[in-house]
Amino acid sequence: MSEAYFQSLTLRSPAKINLFLHIVGQRADGYHLLQSVFQLIDWCDTLTLKAIPENEIRRIGPIEGVPAEQDLVVRAAKLLKDFCKLDCGVEIGLYKEIPMGAGLGGGSSDAASTLIGLNALWNLHLSKEILCELGLKLGADVPFFIFGKNAFVEGIGEKIQEISLENHDFLVIFPNQGIPTVRIFQDPQLTRDHAPITIDGFLASSPLNQTNDCQAVAMRICPEVKQALDWIGQAVPGSVPRMSGSGSSVFAVLEPKTDLAKLENLLQNLPKGWIGRVVRGLNKNPAYNLISSD
Repeated sequence: MSEAYFQSLTLRSPAKINLFLHIVGQRADGYHLLQSVFQLIDWCDTLTLKAIPENEIRRIGPIEGVPAEQDLVVRAAKLLKDFCKLDCGVEIGLYKEIPMGAGLGGGSSDAASTLIGLNALWNLHLSKEILCELGLKLGADVPFFIFGKNAFVEGIGEKIQEISLENHDFLVIFPNQGIPTVRIFQDPQLTRDHAPITIDGFLASSPLNQTNDCQAVAMRICPEVKQALDWIGQAVPGSVPRMSGSGSSVFAVLEPKTDLAKLENLLQNLPKGWIGRVVRGLNKNPAYNLISSD
């Protein structure tokens, strides 16, 4: 390994929402076959990486409920270090803003940013393809964040195609109740035979026709999902709120004429424990901004 380009890096790790989620089948091994569009949003965690002389991976600052050895950023660093057989160390700091258990991909994004950042910090020159292969060992959504652009996603999440999306503001609400993904996908009432669509079909469709096949099951398991959908429906009349991924966060696309100041005032009176934000769609993962020009 040659001398590092950087001694430290600070990266922003964005969340994502699923503009729709269709379950189009199920493999013999039980994995579900999906179609979705992943939209990056400017709700970000902040990751710091600092080269240290000790041959160890050191997380600074506790994260409630997440022991260091289970933290995806620590696991990502160890995975990359072992893959490249490196004798070096890193100090990792993570400031969480994306709520955990919200279904917004925060943990996967943090893991992706760790791989992206250490690839630069340690001067490894690994391709995105290799980083994606490593990321898949950490979670199905990690390769998307390494890919770094909005995408039409298929299969079990491994088939990723770039998609060009209009810039929109979104209202995102997390009702502070997590839903185990496995519980959603094991539910016997889950629809598993949605007719496949194409990218062109998605782009030509109205938001009124974009759905999430997990939503009905989630509302039955977690009543807060319906409460959050109803809250958005009242706060933004005429919008089409829906759940993101397997929940429990919900969102609505905001029209340009939406009174954002009024909406921000409404967000001050969310039910206790809920978290809500007006966010902006992104075209690129900002984790690449400091280290890449592509």
